Amino acid sequence: MTGRTLRIPRGPRSALGSALCAAATCASLFALTGLVVRGSWLVATWLIVLVVAAVVIGVRAVTRSWWAPTLAGTIVAAAIVLVRYGAPPGRLQVLPDSGSLDRTLATAREGVAVINASLVPMAGVRPAELLVVVGAVSVFLLADLVAIGLGAPALSGIAFAGLWVPAIILGFPASGWAIAWTAFFYLLLLALSAAPATAHSDRARRTSVAVLSSVSLIVATLLAGPAVAAFPGWATMRMPSFGTGPVGPMSLSDNLDLRESLGSRSGQVVLRYTVAPVVADAGADPAPSPSASDATNVTANDVGPLRAFTLTTFDGHEWDRSDSLELTGWDPSTLLSSDPTILGTTPDADRGTLADVRLEVDNLRERRLPVSTFPRTVDVRGGWEYDPGRDEVVGRRGTFDGMTYAMQVEIPSLTKEDLVGAEVGDPGDDGASLEVPQTTHSDDVSALAREITEGSTTPYEQAMALQTYFRATTNFTYDTRVAPSQSDDAVWDFLQSTRGYCVQFATSMAMMARSLDIPARVAVGFLPGESDRNGGYVVSGQKSHAWPELFFEGSGWVRFEPTPGEQTGAPPRWSDPFVGISAPDTIPDDQVPVPLPGATSSSAPGGSTSSAGTDDDEQAWLPVAVTVAIVLAVASFGLALIRRRTRFRADLTPERAWLRARRRLGARGVTWTDAETPRTVVVSVQEQLRQAAGSPLTGSSVDALESLARTVERDLYAPEQPSVDPEVLAGWVDELMSGVESLLSDRSRRGAAPSAPRDGT
Repeated sequence: MTGRTLRIPRGPRSALGSALCAAATCASLFALTGLVVRGSWLVATWLIVLVVAAVVIGVRAVTRSWWAPTLAGTIVAAAIVLVRYGAPPGRLQVLPDSGSLDRTLATAREGVAVINASLVPMAGVRPAELLVVVGAVSVFLLADLVAIGLGAPALSGIAFAGLWVPAIILGFPASGWAIAWTAFFYLLLLALSAAPATAHSDRARRTSVAVLSSVSLIVATLLAGPAVAAFPGWATMRMPSFGTGPVGPMSLSDNLDLRESLGSRSGQVVLRYTVAPVVADAGADPAPSPSASDATNVTANDVGPLRAFTLTTFDGHEWDRSDSLELTGWDPSTLLSSDPTILGTTPDADRGTLADVRLEVDNLRERRLPVSTFPRTVDVRGGWEYDPGRDEVVGRRGTFDGMTYAMQVEIPSLTKEDLVGAEVGDPGDDGASLEVPQTTHSDDVSALAREITEGSTTPYEQAMALQTYFRATTNFTYDTRVAPSQSDDAVWDFLQSTRGYCVQFATSMAMMARSLDIPARVAVGFLPGESDRNGGYVVSGQKSHAWPELFFEGSGWVRFEPTPGEQTGAPPRWSDPFVGISAPDTIPDDQVPVPLPGATSSSAPGGSTSSAGTDDDEQAWLPVAVTVAIVLAVASFGLALIRRRTRFRADLTPERAWLRARRRLGARGVTWTDAETPRTVVVSVQEQLRQAAGSPLTGSSVDALESLARTVERDLYAPEQPSVDPEVLAGWVDELMSGVESLLSDRSRRGAAPSAPRDGT
């Protein structure tokens, strides 16, 4: 640098300044509590900011560089973030690996999707926590660099304000105490910069005035704020607001990629509906249906999931679909169904329980109408058509907020007894639902399917064996994070990692079923809604889901549920192996769905605005703690070496340099008393060296002695203290001693006689 030398604060003042920057950053985080539900994310961010602050303080204690502490803090923060948010799913990791960055970036992308899809206040899930941590650490490092490294504490307030921007833009107020504490630490930082750095008689007074002024300003603001706001005009002023809710409505993704991790659940309400049994006409005397006794108790669970669309084409990594060109109209009074024997008929109570379902669309923008998987009538206004091959209701415009439609659902009395002897049917799709992509591990997947279903004699028994295999908690773990691909077969990668979400479970069962010559596809939609306590049901993005459907002769496409029970609940009654069985006495422990502590509802197939999943992301802090310990241990060793080399140069002032020179000269027999001034010391040292070595100092050595003496004299007596870099002071001492050592060593080699006493006697 040219011009004025940048003076970096050292010692307690520097450490206190960095601590105040960290405290102001932590206080500013309270500005986000109105946007994010308060939880572990706040404590996690505080801990990481404090660890980074400790590293910055430690590095600044042993270096005069203005940028080195910030660089060290950035490196440590990056290591912590990569370990905490980039660890492979289900594996302990204390140091980042080659895939940590990719996994962390994937989590960050999920965080952006969560923010775009969530209502305020949003859940403080792991992807959102990552963004908050990175933002908070960046604010601290920038504020510390500006305030301490560059010596401009007033400008550090701009960095702190960064954490308040989201709340200001969205118009969500923060607590007054959050503002007060942030202002308090910021003003203390300004007071620290105003306090004198050297020992003068008025040091305590000036420091006290600065601190008291800061506190008084905060108190006056808190007391005067409400009074000022009461004046006409002030109460009507508002900060700019660009929205108080999610960026856009939810939309299900129809390109399901098994290699992508799943974003956190969307809290948006997408559907509201009611369910009521169909009451027979008074004059009618219909034959009692098998489920007639349950008609008065029909619920959303009886109606089952609401399917939006189905997927048949899979390339080994991703599901894909193209729009059908074979769309037709339909009679709203007749049934739509994948079973051609039922399609176009009227609802019949002899085949099952009839239920009226009335739905209202909320934050859902979807071209395919969510309908029951069972045969149903659909009464909807607008440009909607039916795809009989996929059993989908497709619209030109799509759903919109406030849209309503109605269904009469024929809930079949299907049981395992109806399916146990059923043969594989032909869905009429020219074999598309039997295609298995050829990959390097497709044969391995098929072999495993045959191993799992060994002993099963019918297609239904094979399907049940596959479902049981995937639902067993000893075999698989539900996890929204997906490990990086290891091969060209995403199903095989999932079977090896044993961790995934609904898309992985549904796809794997579908591909295994196809390898056993059972037609299979994947359906995407929503699990049954939750009660709104007013007789209706509410479906949010938390309920979006994917499941496999297998085709059986006489029953059509039948839903199975391989995703673990803690995410989906019990499977359908026809595929529930424990229906009618006493679980405590007969169910093996490894097959009974055991809800995880704090587990929430199912998640959904991901999409740019429809990602959903459970918050199964409370990663243990052990790997982070181990990583921090390793980093601090290595850093401490390195800093100790640096300190060993620079301990005599750190915090070197003219007076300390003078004392150091006096001690080193004294060890060589050159001394002076406290009564001597720096100018007289120069003369005394030269005289002693002349007597001891036969010659005084010359050249750069005497220049160093005189420069050091002049600087000490100015430091002690001048109105303004000299600004001399410690490296220069240390260089003068070293140059002085080099000349002294040279003189005395030359005399020793010449064998000179001992010098006479200083008084000449």
